Amino acid sequence: MIASIKKIALVGGTHGGELTGIFLIKKFKQYPHLIQRYGFESIAFISNEKAVEVGTRYIDIDLNRAFNCQDLKNPQLINYEQSLAKKIAQRIQQEKIDLVIDLHSTTSNMGLTVILHGDNPDLLKMAGYLTQTNSKVRILQHELNKQSSYLISSAELGVTIEVGAVANGVLDAKLFQETENLVYAILDYLEADKKGQPLPVPPSFTYYSAIGTVDYPRNEQGKIQAMIHPQLQFQDYQPLNPGNPIFITFDGEEIFYQGDETVYPVFINEAAYYEKGTAMCLTKAVRN
Repeated sequence: MIASIKKIALVGGTHGGELTGIFLIKKFKQYPHLIQRYGFESIAFISNEKAVEVGTRYIDIDLNRAFNCQDLKNPQLINYEQSLAKKIAQRIQQEKIDLVIDLHSTTSNMGLTVILHGDNPDLLKMAGYLTQTNSKVRILQHELNKQSSYLISSAELGVTIEVGAVANGVLDAKLFQETENLVYAILDYLEADKKGQPLPVPPSFTYYSAIGTVDYPRNEQGKIQAMIHPQLQFQDYQPLNPGNPIFITFDGEEIFYQGDETVYPVFINEAAYYEKGTAMCLTKAVRN
């Protein structure tokens, strides 16, 4: 399927406060030759211009939760991001964009995470190659179904890149450069495939498959009653074993993980997920 790619869209600013992707897209728009490769066309655009202008995650609703296919067809959904999602989805279809690479940043210690939505074997091989380019690269796999509401679901193929930890509204030069190099590595991999000179993929590598989420402990009014335990903070992709501390209350009482198997939390204490009722996402490690 990768071999059939003719047009790629690099997208940033889906969330207006995530500056790494925003400034990378600005750079690519100013110097478009940086993202051009043999065998396919690459374009770059900012997805949520208004949120970028005011420096907020979104104006009315999260744009990256507005691409459900039923919502896109619903003429009654007309707030800013709902209308914008319709325009973006239409653009992706009209311009026949085969692959969308959506650039994000996170306050969690996610390193350089390549998120694959679905189980496309070609994209998994590409992600395996990327693990060789930088030791910070991790592969996170999410299921992608007809109810998906992510921007990348508007194209046949999609990859989300999450980099961190970095605060919203802040640029980290090292993360910026590493993200830029990761984008070039993706483009180089696709170009080599087009030339019939595929780049080497490790015979075996680990990826992390999402299995669920955990919310913060809350009272009957929905108010948070505990924080991420200090032993867990910034420990994304590290093993969490049954009985390990996971939260600590404001009075200092520890709350322990009650699962029956070792898991690998990611997006731990992501600032934007407080409103979504998510303290962390749980994954299992899979050896490919």
